[in-house]
Amino acid sequence: MKIIKNIFLTLILAVVAVSCKSKVAYTEPDLQLPEEFRFTATADTASVANLEWKEFFKDTTLQGLIEKGINHNYDLQIALKQVESSNEKLKQAKFLQYPEVDLSVAGQITRPSENSFTGQSLKIFGFNSYLEDYNAAFNLSWEADIWGKIKNQKDVARMQYLQTYEGTKAIQTQVVAAIAQGYYNLLMLDKQLTIAKSNLELTTNTVSITEKMWQSGDATSLGVQQATAQKESTELLISQLEQNIAIQENALSILVGEAPNKVSRTIEMSDTSLPQELSVGLPAKMVSRRPDVRQQELVLLESNALVGIAQANMYPSLKITANGGLNSFRFDNWFQIPASLFGSVLGGITQPLFKKRQLKTDLNVAKIQREKNVLAFRQSVLNAMGEVSDALVSNESLKAQEEKATKQANTLKGGIKSAQMLYKGGMVNYLEVITAQGNSLQAELNLASVKRQRLSSIVDLYRALGGGWK
Repeated sequence: MKIIKNIFLTLILAVVAVSCKSKVAYTEPDLQLPEEFRFTATADTASVANLEWKEFFKDTTLQGLIEKGINHNYDLQIALKQVESSNEKLKQAKFLQYPEVDLSVAGQITRPSENSFTGQSLKIFGFNSYLEDYNAAFNLSWEADIWGKIKNQKDVARMQYLQTYEGTKAIQTQVVAAIAQGYYNLLMLDKQLTIAKSNLELTTNTVSITEKMWQSGDATSLGVQQATAQKESTELLISQLEQNIAIQENALSILVGEAPNKVSRTIEMSDTSLPQELSVGLPAKMVSRRPDVRQQELVLLESNALVGIAQANMYPSLKITANGGLNSFRFDNWFQIPASLFGSVLGGITQPLFKKRQLKTDLNVAKIQREKNVLAFRQSVLNAMGEVSDALVSNESLKAQEEKATKQANTLKGGIKSAQMLYKGGMVNYLEVITAQGNSLQAELNLASVKRQRLSSIVDLYRALGGGWK
C-alpha cells in the first residue's frame, strides 16, 4: 500500500508541475465590411434571404420540383452521407479523454535446449523439460490532457462535422437555384416556341400571298423564294427550340434525381411570380448566413485547433499504464484466486528533446496553414459580396431592358400588319414584309430571353444572399 501511495503522490505532483494549459486563442479576422452593398439605395436590415424557398418561389409546380430535388438529388444525398460519416467521427472524438482498455489472453509453451542454462536449471530443480506460461490480463492506458491536445482534437472533429453540415446546406442552395434556373429556362423556351409557331403562320400566309401575286404577275419568283426561305428559317428555329426543350427537360429530371423524362408545367413565363422588392440587408448578415462562407470560417477554426495540437506536441506528456489479471506457469492452477492475481501501475512524463526539428516544423506549417485559411476566408467573403453586387446590378439593368424590349416587340408586332396591308396594295415590296416579320420574331424572342434573364438574376440574388438559411 505504501508503494502504491507513493506512485500516486508522484503522479499528482507531476500533474501539478505541468498543469498550466496552453490554449491557442481564436481571433476572428477583421473583414472590414462596408455598411451596405453596392447598387443599394439604403442600408436596410430586412432581406429577401430571410424567406424560406417555399415562400420565395410561389409556383406550385416549381415547388414540387424543388421538393423532389432536395429529397432525391444525388449530389445532395452524397453530401448527407458525408455528414453522417463526420458525425460518427465526432461521436468517437468525445471518447478521446477516456482510457484505452484491452483484454489479452495468452498461453505459451517453451522447450529450451537441454544444454542451455534454462534446460540445465530445469533438470536440477526437477521440473519438466518444457516451460508453461498462461496469462489473462486487462491492460489500461491513459494520457492526461494537460496541454489541451485532446480537447483540440475534439474541436477538429467538431469543426469537420460542421463543415460537412454547412457544405450540405451550400449544395442544397445550389440545387434549389439550379432547379429554379432550369425551370425558368424551360418556360422561356416554351414561350419562344409559341412565338416561333405564331410567326410561322404569318410567314406561311406571306408565302401564299406572294405566290398568288406571282401567278397574277404582280410579284417576281425571287419574292416567292425569299418568302419561302423565311418560312424555312422559322421551321428550322422551331426544330431547334423543340430540341432545346427536350434537353432542358432531361437536365431538370436529372437534377431532381429522376431518369430523363418530360417535365409537366401548367403556367407560362408571363404568369411567374417572384418578389419584386429585393431588399438585401447588411453585408455582415450575409456573411453569417451564407453556408459556403460559414464553411470556410469553420476551416479556419479547424486550422486554429491544429496549431494548438502541434504546439502541445512540443510539451511534456503524462501517460499512465496499468495491467492486471491472472498469471500461472501451470494451466491447472491458472484461475486460482488470489494466488494467480497480479497487477502493475506505471506513470511517466515524456518530454520530447530531439525530433530532428520535426515538431517545430509541424508547428510552423500549422501556423502557415492557418494564415492561408484566414486569407481564404476573406476571399470567400469578397466573392460573396461580388456575387450579391453582380445580381443587384443585373436585376436593375434587366428591369430597364425588359421595359425597352417590351416596347420594341409591341412596335414591331404592329408593323407586321401595316406591312402586309401595304404589300397587298402594292405600296411596298416583299422584302419589307419579310424584314418586318423577321424583326418582330427576333424582338419577341429577345423579350422572352430578357424576362428569363431577369428571373435568373433574382434567383442569383436569393442564392448569393444565402438562399433562405439563417
